[in-house]
Order: sequence, then C-alpha cells, then structure tokens
Amino acid sequence: MSWAVSTKRFVVFIACLSALTLTGSCGMFSTDVTSFVEEPFPKQLSEWRLFVSGSKPMTPNKGVVPYDLNTPLFSDYADKYRFVWMPAGTSAKYSEDGVFDFPVGTVLAKTFAFPATEASGKERIVETRLLVHGKTGWVALPYVWNAEQTDARLELVANPTEVTRKADDGSVQKINYIIPNSNECKQCHDNNKVTLPIGPKARNLNKDFPYADGAANQLAYWTKVGYLKGAPAADSAPKVPAWDKAESGSLEARTRAYLDNNCAHCHQPGGSAEASGVNFSFTHSDLRKLGACKMPNSAGYSGGHQYDLVPGNPAESILLFRMESTKAKEMMPEIGRSLSHKEGVALVREWLATLKGGCGEVKLAAK
Repeated sequence: MSWAVSTKRFVVFIACLSALTLTGSCGMFSTDVTSFVEEPFPKQLSEWRLFVSGSKPMTPNKGVVPYDLNTPLFSDYADKYRFVWMPAGTSAKYSEDGVFDFPVGTVLAKTFAFPATEASGKERIVETRLLVHGKTGWVALPYVWNAEQTDARLELVANPTEVTRKADDGSVQKINYIIPNSNECKQCHDNNKVTLPIGPKARNLNKDFPYADGAANQLAYWTKVGYLKGAPAADSAPKVPAWDKAESGSLEARTRAYLDNNCAHCHQPGGSAEASGVNFSFTHSDLRKLGACKMPNSAGYSGGHQYDLVPGNPAESILLFRMESTKAKEMMPEIGRSLSHKEGVALVREWLATLKGGCGEVKLAAK
C-alpha cells in the first residue's frame, strides 16, 4: 500500500468519526436506513440500518429521530427508547387529537430494556418493536435481542424471557417478561379493525427532548427537520402532564393522562374494549363515560365489586381491582405487563378517593 493511499484512508477515517459524532452516521460504518414496505421483512433488525453499525446498539443512524412521551405506557418497569424515521421528502400530517397521518415507509421503533443490576453489571436490551407503515397499512414486527446484545431477530411468536430489575428497596426482582406476538399487537393497536400507532399524538409529544444539538420541543423539532407539517406553536397544541410529576398538572389531569395512555387504546370508540362502555380517553371529562356508577357489561373478573368506578371509594372500584391484579383474564391491561404498577395504582387510588358522589344516592353529572 502506498503512503498516499494510506494517508487518504486515514483522513477519510477521521472525517468519518467526525460525521459519526455530529450526525450519528458514517459511510465507513453504516449506510442510510433501508426501507421495507412489504413482505418479506428483514429477519435481523440490523438489516433496517436504523442504528449505527459497530456502535452501542441504540445510536440512531442519519434521519432516525429519538422521541419520548409525556406519560408512557407501563411495561413492567422497562426503560424505553423510541425512534421515528420517514423516507426522504415525506412528512407526517399534524392532528390535534389522534395520531398523526404518517407517510408510507414510516418506521416507529421502540426498544425495551432493563437497567443494570449488581448481578448483571450492564443494561439488558430485550426487544425492539417496529411499527412499519407498509403499502397495505401498518405492520407490527417484534425483534428479540440476542444474548450478546449485538443484534435482534424477528420473532413473530416469541417466548417469555426472564429479566431482573432492582426494586426500590434494593432487592433484585425476577420478572417473567412476556413479549406480545404480532397478532396480540393488534389488540392494542387496532381501532375499527385498522392497525394504527398509539403514542405519537400531539398531547403526548408536546414536551422538550434533549437532542444531540440541544434541547427542543418535539413538535417544533419534527417540524424543523421536515417530519411534521401543520403543527401550531407548542403553547397552542394540546399537552398532557407527566403522570409522576406533581408540578406538571393536577391530580385529576395526571390520572387522566395515565388512563389515556395505559387504557384508552382499548377503552375508546373503535377500540377492542369498546363494548365495555367505558372510555378512558383524555379528550372528554364525563365521569359516566369513565365508568362511574356503571355496572360492567359482562359478568366475571370484577372481584365481586358492583361498579366499574365508585367515586370516593377506590376499594369498591373494579378499575382499581383489575389494575392491581396479575391474574390472566382478570388484570388490566390484559397484555404487556406481568407486574402491577404500584405507583400507577397509588395515583388512581388517590384520585378516586377525591371524587364526590358515591353511587346510588347522588346522580353524577358530566364534569
């Protein structure tokens, strides 16, 4: 090899490292994201090139934008890393209430991981779920990470896996982590039998995110990079509080945000639990629609309680009973968790206790 060629390669290598630092992408180590909009979909997550090859697993490639939600879904205390990618020259259309209208080719990626324990010594990445807007609609693709944490393989029906987490008291807790299969994904993501994203709504995204080039409001940032059209200024867009931050909103608002993101994907018009007659969407404020003094539409799984929600009496509310349960067909949500979220339960219990009226004697009106 000549000195000139060797020097040229060294210069390219240094330039590539600079590009990797600034953009998360480098021609020597990765190429642009590969788009797949129909079967067969890649067997390995790395084939999508969403993340930079040769780096730590969650370093996004060029054009792959990380994001977060004000109040996320509880999933056995897993940490979650969310990313969005859209084909060049395309944008999502803003919606004030529902999920945005994403272009064909969009990839929404959500990785589930558990923090290091003293026993493990490092974070354990378990799965990455892709929701891909294909030619015929949205497709759910679950990828399960290997033991070496170098790649993930597409497993449409994955086996449960044991993970560990450090509890608040310092003890190490074992969790039988269940990865929903591709058909189970529809239970939460289908509305009127059409598969749709859940999280990317204005009220969930309206918050600052610590991007590599500085903190910025997510709606503004998506607009800036061309991923969103039609969005108003952040202070004019809807926003839900963070359920676990008292300074972000009232007890009622934080509880409603929690129910909106943990329950309303099924319990809303068009959702898989529409027949229950309960609507946990954040977009209304009618206690009756939330199940106040309403008897369940079907028998069983109620713990012997009479009403879905009893104002002022959390212990008699079916809502709280099913949130606390971890039994199959009894717990709510039915999939996506094996543990009861004790902090979420405590929030809902506190809110229920503040409601006035009871059942039977006082007629409840819409708030």
